[in-house]
Amino acid sequence: MPEIILIGLNHKTAPVSLRECLSFPPEQTLDALETLLATVPVKEALIFSTCNRMEILFVPGNETATDQVVQFLSDYKALPIQEFEPSLYTYRNDDAVKHLFRVAASLDSMIVGEPQILGQIKKAYRKAIANKASGTILNRLMHKAFSVAKRVRKETGIGDNAVSISYAAVELANKIFSDLDRRSVMLMGAGEMAELAVEHLISNGVKQIIVANRTFANAVCLAQRFQGQAIKFEEMETFLCDVDIIISSTGATQHVLTKQQVKKAMAQRKNRPLFCIDIAVPRDLDPGINQINNAYLYDIDDLQNLVNDNLEERSREAVKGERLVEEAVVKFRWWLDSLAVVPTIKDLKRKLESIADKEAEKTITKLGPLAPEQIDAIKRLTRSVARKIMHDPILFLKNTGEHRNDAHYLSVARHLFNLDPGFEDNDR
Repeated sequence: MPEIILIGLNHKTAPVSLRECLSFPPEQTLDALETLLATVPVKEALIFSTCNRMEILFVPGNETATDQVVQFLSDYKALPIQEFEPSLYTYRNDDAVKHLFRVAASLDSMIVGEPQILGQIKKAYRKAIANKASGTILNRLMHKAFSVAKRVRKETGIGDNAVSISYAAVELANKIFSDLDRRSVMLMGAGEMAELAVEHLISNGVKQIIVANRTFANAVCLAQRFQGQAIKFEEMETFLCDVDIIISSTGATQHVLTKQQVKKAMAQRKNRPLFCIDIAVPRDLDPGINQINNAYLYDIDDLQNLVNDNLEERSREAVKGERLVEEAVVKFRWWLDSLAVVPTIKDLKRKLESIADKEAEKTITKLGPLAPEQIDAIKRLTRSVARKIMHDPILFLKNTGEHRNDAHYLSVARHLFNLDPGFEDNDR
């Protein structure tokens, strides 16, 4: 029966300094696979490498394959085994299948439910296909992993709700404005989280972007990136009447937008909602803004609290995902076990078809001269009878993977149909 083994390390077992030493950049994966197949006794293999994990999934050719895969890592990466072996994990058979399914479904990710992992695994699989490194076992396993991942995402809320500060801002904006495609955003200052929030808002339909920065050249640069409008920082107050969403991250030591400024703008806005996101520490926006009617202010702590709540919700949904994974592992085991019956099924078909052909020839000879169409009809008849006789036994054999006595059933079938003519039963 074929074995499946997975060797790897991830963010839970190894620091980034070690993960980067054993990572396989995309441009290196094909060569690494080719080297692995040429130097290690593996029948099939796949290398999966991201910033958070490096894993090699393979079907071993013999009992030394696992040790040789570890040696391959050492040789290919020029890293002594003792430096990384303590961080490695090894999963076999059902445990390897379960681990792969959990990874594909984002149940093993640093952020549970993150959507990128499935695409990364598909790329790794395509590289294995390109290198002819994936065969019957891994092809079936990988496609099952993809379907499990899709089912987990569809049937659970594992991918729902924001789990990053930048996307939490978008989630809140969607609650205040149902039509983001008609809203405008003003970015005050810069900063990775603030810029990511703007990018997420754009991907959710926001089209009008205004960038205010103390350094006008920086405002111009960011405005070009977001296909928006650059303004001088001093002009910021005049635009309060027009924008719907403010994202601020200036790094200033005092408030750059006061309650009084917003109150004045709200009067001119005729109380249209204004959504303010303050990602700066110290805070850019006067907390008193939240006291103004129809002005909604969230600082980084508010966003983090939302993220924490969402992470807890994802963890609850992950429990449902684990059940789906367990179910898929059992079904894959049934399929894997069913491979053991293939030789017996082939032998049974070969024997019964041979009997049918011989009996057809005998009948044709006894009947004397026959027209070609009559000969074909007799051959088709005997083959059809053989297929009908085979149908139930073959169906039963294919389903033996669901039972614990599959080896016993195979032995009985081979004895019953005398598929091993040289076999002598000592009990006779």
